[in-house]
Amino acid sequence: MHFIYILFISLCIGSFSHTQKQQRIPETKWKLSWSDEFDYNGLPDSTKWGYDVGGHGWGNNELQYYTKASSENVEVSNGTLKLKAVSKKTGSNKYTSARLVTKDKAHFTYGKIEMRAKLPAGRGLWPAFWMLGTNINKVDWPECGEIDIMEHVGFEKDSVFGTIHSKSYNHIINTQKTRKAFVADPYNTYHVYSVDWTPEQMDFYVDGILFNHVVNEHKTVAEWPFDLPFYIILNIAVGGNLGGKYGLDETVFPAVMEVDYVRVYTPEKI
Repeated sequence: MHFIYILFISLCIGSFSHTQKQQRIPETKWKLSWSDEFDYNGLPDSTKWGYDVGGHGWGNNELQYYTKASSENVEVSNGTLKLKAVSKKTGSNKYTSARLVTKDKAHFTYGKIEMRAKLPAGRGLWPAFWMLGTNINKVDWPECGEIDIMEHVGFEKDSVFGTIHSKSYNHIINTQKTRKAFVADPYNTYHVYSVDWTPEQMDFYVDGILFNHVVNEHKTVAEWPFDLPFYIILNIAVGGNLGGKYGLDETVFPAVMEVDYVRVYTPEKI
C-alpha cells in the first residue's frame, strides 16, 4: 500500500510539473524607446506633444473646451506635467481643459505604455490615459480601435478602468472588454497605470498588478484592430455620458492631473 501511495503521489507531482511547464509563457523583455520625464519648465515639449482643440462634445456630450498650448490648462514645472480643468466660459462651453496627443509626432505598435500620476478628484471629472489608431481619419471610430489604459470617473473614488474598443467590442453596443481595478487614494498618491500590448493580448495593470487580460481571438480586424500604429492621449474631460453620469460638482475646479512621467517600452522581440 505504501508503495502504491508513493507511486500515486509521484505521478501527480510529475503531471502537475508537466502542466506548469506547458502553461508557462515566456516573459516579454522590454526596452525604453520613448518617454517624457517632464524634467523641464513651461509648456509640454512640442516635439513630443500636440493638442486636440475644441468644444463640440467629443462624441460623449462632454462640457469642456480643449485649448491649445494654454498655461491655464497645461504646464510643466517641478518635474511634473499638470493638466488642469478650470471653470472658464469659452464660446458655449463653461469649462476649459487640455487634451495632449502624440499624434503625428510619435506612434506605437505594441509595447508597454505607462504613466505615473495623481488623478484629479471630483464628481463629474473624467481623466484618462489612452490611445487611438492613427487611421482614425480614414476609418473613423470605433474601427480605428481604442485602448483605454486608465480611465477614472469622479463618482467612483477608488476605481479605474482598463478597456479596449473595436468595431465588434465597444460601449455603444455594450460589448466593450473592460475591467475595473481598486486604487487606494488615487488623488494624493502617485500610481503607475500601464498596458502590456503584444500581438496576442492586452494586459492592464495598476502598480504592476494585473486587472484586465484581453486575448486576440484571431478573427478579423473588427475584433482586433491593434496591429497598427496608435498614438497616446492625456486629458481631463468634464461631464459627458460617463463622467457626468451623476452630475457635476461645481466646487471641484480647478482640477489637476499631475503626471510624473509617460514611458513607452518596446519588446526586444515580437
